Parts: sequence; structure tokens; C-alpha cells
Amino acid sequence: MSSNPIIKVQKLGKKYIIQESQVGNYRNFMEELAFWEKKTKNPKKDFWALQDLNFSVGRGETIGIIGTNGSGKSTLLKILARVTWPTTGCIEMFGSASALLEVGTGFHLELSGRENIFLSGAMLGMKRSEVIRHFDEIVTFSGVEQFLDIPVKRYSSGMFLRLAFSVMTHLRSDILIIDEILAVGDAQFQAKCLDKMQKLVNEGRTILFVSHQLSKVRTLCQQSLWIKQGQLFDLGPTEQVIDRYEKFYNLTSSNSNLDIPQSSLL
Repeated sequence: MSSNPIIKVQKLGKKYIIQESQVGNYRNFMEELAFWEKKTKNPKKDFWALQDLNFSVGRGETIGIIGTNGSGKSTLLKILARVTWPTTGCIEMFGSASALLEVGTGFHLELSGRENIFLSGAMLGMKRSEVIRHFDEIVTFSGVEQFLDIPVKRYSSGMFLRLAFSVMTHLRSDILIIDEILAVGDAQFQAKCLDKMQKLVNEGRTILFVSHQLSKVRTLCQQSLWIKQGQLFDLGPTEQVIDRYEKFYNLTSSNSNLDIPQSSLL
């Protein structure tokens, strides 16, 4: 636990209610009756995406979050970004946060790129003059100058990502929350993003970074969390956590960037 935390997570849990789903697209009359009878008897199931998570993040730390698909990584980031709320426990954050979780998050699709830059600044509590001061470097980094005045709903996923990442990293926020979304970009843009994040780390910004690309987690993150089936399975220096992760799933350096099938969790 950090002695100077910017994030404190205590007994965090997130429960979803799962409705019995239809199997197949079409049912005859008898199948429909059987389906609704089953649904009435057992209409809902509880699914805990996260359970009893406890950890803290210090100011200026870069934390990697690893785990297989469905382990709860993205759910944790959505709670930290206040996209959704926990079922149990609490989170304390002592600073402003911006998040890049998926293409479309954080921007108003009907507004232009230019308008979304100023909207993002306002949401972070920045004055218009502050946003103007950073405007040119945001646009230059994103590389979307000629598309700046069209609605972002017309952007490709790559254009959207470049602008969203540029806005998030150039405007003032104490905590950056980044999901696997960076994988959408090409190799050159990914390298550019990692270089920018390293500079932010050197400036003392706090970063939470989810990725299946373990080499990038190793490069960027000092500490890492390993989440398995919604629970905190390991926490510590990144190299040690990833080594244990790779041994657990029998990964090698040649396939360590591949995701593990869900069946491996059983």
C-alpha cells in the first residue's frame, strides 16, 4: 500500500444481474412456452465481475493491470473512471482523472473535433484560455488537422483514437486511465503513445494501464496488478508479476502478447 496514495480502493465489488438468454434466433410455439417457463422459475443470476479488491496507487506511479479476457480489468477501469458504480466497497481519488476506455467514450459524437477538445477541457475544470494554450500541440500530436471541424462521428476509429489520446495526455489531469484501446492504433502510433506516456510518468502523472501486450506493460509500468476471476491474484513489481503470470499460463516470450482462452481459467 502506498504511503502517499492518489487512489485508494477498499473492498471493491461489482455485481451484474444476468437474465436467462434465448438460445438461437427463432423458436416455435412449444419452445417459446418452455423458455418462458424456465425464465419464470429461474429468471436471473448474479455474476460478480469484481470481488473484494483492496489496493492503493501512489502519486506518480504507473500501474499495469493484467489478466485474461473476462477477468474484470475493464470493469475496474470503468468504476475508476466513474462510467459505472461499484456494488460494494469504495474508491477514494485525490485528483482529477481522464480516461481512454473505448472508441466513443468521452466525446460528443455530434460535435466536431475542435468542439470536443474544448468540451474535454471544460469537463476537467480548465479555463478556455488554458485549453487554447495547449490547442496547437493537441492537434499536431493527433494528426487530424484537416478533419478538425467535422463531427467526430465521421472519424475512423484510428482518427478518433489519435485525437482522444492527444486530448487526454495534453490537458491537465492527475490520473490517466487507459484500456486496451491503444491496440487500435498502428505500430508507429503505439510507439508514439508509449513515448508520450513515459514523458508523463517523468512529470509525475499517475497512469493505470490495461494491456494484453505484456512487453508494453513491462516497458511502462513500475507495479502491476493481476486480476483473475474478478479478484486480486497478485500485486507487486511488474517484472515479478508478469513472470508469475507467464509461468501460470505457460506463456513464452513468443506468445506472451496473446490472450489466454477463457477455458484456461477453469
